[in-house]
Amino acid sequence: MAAVITEDNVYCEAEVNGAPPADEQDQVQLPAPEGNIQGQVEEFLGPHPDYDEEEEERKYYRRKRLGVVKNVVGASCGGMIIYSVYMGLLQMQLILHYDETYREVKYGTLGLEDIDNKMLMGINVTPIVGLLYTPVLIRFLGTKWMMFLASGIYALFVSTNYWERYYTLVPSAVAIGIVIVPLWASLGNYITRMAQQYYEYVNYKDEHIQEQKKPPKGAFHSYIIIFQSVFYIVFHLSFVFAEFPMVLFLNHYLNDYKHTLYKVTQCGASGKGVIENLNKTVLLSLPRSLLLIEVESVLMGAAFLAMLIFLVLCGAAYRPTEEIDLRSIGWGNIFQLPFKHLRDYRLRLLCPFFIYSGFEVLFAVQGIILSYGVCAVGMEKLWLLVMVYGLSSSICSGLSLMLLRLPRPIILLVGAFMHFVLIIALMCWSPQPREPSYLPYLLVLIALWGLGTALNKTGLSTLLGMLYEDKERLDFVYTIYHWWQAIAIFIVYLWSALPMRAKLGLLLLALIVASFCYVQMERRLAKKIPFRLPRIPRPRHKVKGYRYLEEENSDESDTDLSDADADADGKDEDERRFVEEDRNTDNDSQGSPGLERGGVRDRRKKHDNAAYEQAGEREDYVQHTRD
Repeated sequence: MAAVITEDNVYCEAEVNGAPPADEQDQVQLPAPEGNIQGQVEEFLGPHPDYDEEEEERKYYRRKRLGVVKNVVGASCGGMIIYSVYMGLLQMQLILHYDETYREVKYGTLGLEDIDNKMLMGINVTPIVGLLYTPVLIRFLGTKWMMFLASGIYALFVSTNYWERYYTLVPSAVAIGIVIVPLWASLGNYITRMAQQYYEYVNYKDEHIQEQKKPPKGAFHSYIIIFQSVFYIVFHLSFVFAEFPMVLFLNHYLNDYKHTLYKVTQCGASGKGVIENLNKTVLLSLPRSLLLIEVESVLMGAAFLAMLIFLVLCGAAYRPTEEIDLRSIGWGNIFQLPFKHLRDYRLRLLCPFFIYSGFEVLFAVQGIILSYGVCAVGMEKLWLLVMVYGLSSSICSGLSLMLLRLPRPIILLVGAFMHFVLIIALMCWSPQPREPSYLPYLLVLIALWGLGTALNKTGLSTLLGMLYEDKERLDFVYTIYHWWQAIAIFIVYLWSALPMRAKLGLLLLALIVASFCYVQMERRLAKKIPFRLPRIPRPRHKVKGYRYLEEENSDESDTDLSDADADADGKDEDERRFVEEDRNTDNDSQGSPGLERGGVRDRRKKHDNAAYEQAGEREDYVQHTRD
């Protein structure tokens, strides 16, 4: 009873004082339903208590670096597979078509020998005009899709061998000649671009990376050296895999050297042409048609595998906005840029080395392996000679990693010296035909030539990436390199009937001129002589919508209008500075003080959309004035 009275007194006292009882006070202190939901939402959307932003950022950029490595390995393996298929099929095809019995029994009066001559002409002649259309193709398709399209053309060449006719073989050979220069220009640019991206992902915390400023000079060098070395280590294995059809299939049908070299009297330096008086029947028996189809089907599957590697494993070299920017600078500018790059004395002085690079790689196959090797030990050892050349080139491509510690000219000059010694030795050596005892000497000779080839190819590609590391795109530089190479290959195709000493003399002359010009280039760079480095024109994006706002904008205040005018004046000032920068590219390319392109680009990005629309007409006027 006392407890009840006490509780009633408490309740009455609370009513008198205007406060709720004690149990109601507890209820009032509970949060409202809306506040409770808001707290739960904030807890759900907020950062996890165990979330480490630095660790997640580190994992993100590690995935990005692994993606770059995947791209490099994919491009290298894709190029290696497609060239293994191409060279293996072409070698097998030329041997079969050379045999007189094979032509008469299988194709009668079809004229396969004439078709082969026209096919080789299409492969070697068409790249001469590659400088005219390669930048346009890369502009239209992009780097990755250009590699994919080129691999598709090589697969088309394989497919035409199922039905060997003039109207299938010759057009596919011409198509291969068309895509040779674009494919190699895209590959060279792709590998260098991956090196630049890898540097950005490794040093993502640096201030110049976060603010998208120009990196310090030489920042990309180590990654360019490593990636180009990896590419050529993998690619030169194509000479090894190209001999698999020969080893596993065709070698069982070849006559021995006593039959094929029966009429051959001269080899090496005293010879003429490729192999003079080689027997017209090199096959011991004719291979079955079904077996030929099976071999070509395997090669076709490998070609499709290369296409899938380019498509799936190789990521885009540039962001979509950068590809759009390239397409916005006009067809005329794209067409002119390779020729403008030739005004740079560095490229002009490297052109003799580009030509020699084309000379030596084809001479290795046509001269040393055939005129010296096959002429002495027979066609049944052809696979061994080519494999040794490919293995030597692949292994020795890793020697270019010495550029990480040694001066830049070492690689190219050591390779040139190696070839110089070998050319002098080849001029004095004429092996006797039908002498298998020469095989060890030939293998050593070919391995040493492969060493020079590896240093030459890897050194040139690395050198171009290092010289033009600050360029936005290197498509045009690598286009010039591989175009000169294609011209050199065409010259070697034309001189195939000359005496061997005449070929060696031309090769030696080209090597001496190339080495002299390269040394001159390095001396000019050491003296800091300015060079002309053409800038890629700025994209011309036009704002075509909402132009009626320029005439009368009722929502715009006077303050906004004055700000827009000030921003437009700043834009005109940027345009004038761009013009001045284009006129003074020599000083800018040497690192002289001046306006950086990245800084101008960053300032242009800071303009808001309203100011950009208000200044649209002025931008068009400035662009018209520049044109």
